Amino acid sequence: MPNLSVERIDDYRWRVPREGRMRTEGLIFATEAMMAGIRGDPCVEQVANVACLPGIVGKSMAMPDIHWGYGFPIGGVAAFDADAGGVVSPGGVGYDINCGVRLIRTDLRREGIADKFEDLMSTLFRSVPSGVGSQGHVKVKAREMDELLVQGARWAVDRGYGTRGDLERIEEGGRMKGADPSLVSPRAKERGKGQLGSLGSGNHFLEIDVVEEVFDEAKAARLELFQGQVVAFVHTGSRGLGHQTCEDYLDLMDEAARKYRIELPDRQLCCAPLHSPEAEKYLGAMRCAVNFAFANRQMITHWVREAFERVLKKSPEEMGMRLVYGVAHNIAKMEEYEVGGKKKILCIHRKGATRAFPPGNLQIPEAYRPVGQPVLIPGDMGRYSFVLTGTEGSFRETWGSTCHGAGRRMSRKKASRAARGRRLFEEMSELGVTVKAASVRTVAEEMPESYKDVADVVDAVAGAGLSVKVAKLRPIGVVKG
Repeated sequence: MPNLSVERIDDYRWRVPREGRMRTEGLIFATEAMMAGIRGDPCVEQVANVACLPGIVGKSMAMPDIHWGYGFPIGGVAAFDADAGGVVSPGGVGYDINCGVRLIRTDLRREGIADKFEDLMSTLFRSVPSGVGSQGHVKVKAREMDELLVQGARWAVDRGYGTRGDLERIEEGGRMKGADPSLVSPRAKERGKGQLGSLGSGNHFLEIDVVEEVFDEAKAARLELFQGQVVAFVHTGSRGLGHQTCEDYLDLMDEAARKYRIELPDRQLCCAPLHSPEAEKYLGAMRCAVNFAFANRQMITHWVREAFERVLKKSPEEMGMRLVYGVAHNIAKMEEYEVGGKKKILCIHRKGATRAFPPGNLQIPEAYRPVGQPVLIPGDMGRYSFVLTGTEGSFRETWGSTCHGAGRRMSRKKASRAARGRRLFEEMSELGVTVKAASVRTVAEEMPESYKDVADVVDAVAGAGLSVKVAKLRPIGVVKG
């Protein structure tokens, strides 16, 4: 569908009109300035392509951090009704299944750790494995792997890596039901067994931040955040296990699309009807990868606490190191919504998007129900990140979804070319950020200007009523793969 038109609805919404085989229209959230970079990009065509899939309910949507991805655009959100022939598509989840982020708060202030900060960053770099093919400290045996794939973060907590309180502050409680390890290939398990508790490479990171600005004092207090506070971000996913699981099921879904005579505008959108055995197999395997990622981030959280304890000579409890929340980005979930005045269970695809449930929702921790689900939005490693909360607006309009990060504006190859001859580590130091990295190449690919300004992304979702700004965080230390 070349030369798609995009029509302005208001300051934060843009319509992709229905045409050709589209079953519904597209909806992109962005400011006018951001839209100048989005309009005409292949990701807009991907929004239209998703609108062609059978059983789609509502619009094919994209958040302001939209950019090109496999099948769905990154930033894409779409819902499908099984009773109307709705489908599940691996392209709507992605290769890094349950890539996600969690935020750990402390009672510490920047000035209180200044004299030990370099030691802390070095210790974190040694404690949390990172880089391409990085291996974790814990090797999982075959029988343990199957238990882990069912139990998720609970598997880690049961073995002393964290607390029961952590599980209460993770999406899905850190464990997605319906996982079936028998549906995960031996190759995927082999790739995952040595990677538990590792960051990997690319845009994944461990980051130490300071709360620079608080926008909503009441919400920040509920989330135990305050100005000047030291916090830690962990961003990673299901590593090789998730990547292999996606790869394993693309051929099956391609065959299923032909078997059920689903016309695809793009083969990367291969899919299967939700009531089909092929869909059930993919979802069972996908949930295993989701649980692996939950366990992976739980292990890293434990080692972050240990690193702080080793350097600062205080226990995590003395430092107030508690998990604020943990969210998933790349996931397909069965959730209940009202459609046409009736309650329906829909399959919600969030591909580079964050769940953002409103105040009062029973699926978020009781402590946060008065203010809504915490939404964690990491930016690039040189500027800032944000903490938001979910709204009733997102629940009504976007299936309880909002943005997930800054979104790339420059490909990794282009970023690497632009970084040639530059002293990126020195540049980051001048910005007040200490960077520890397994690869200079990763730092080049992930340099700040390769991303959109996350403040613009956050302003767009806040302006559209999909989230409420709570706090802005400034990075002071980053561990990259």
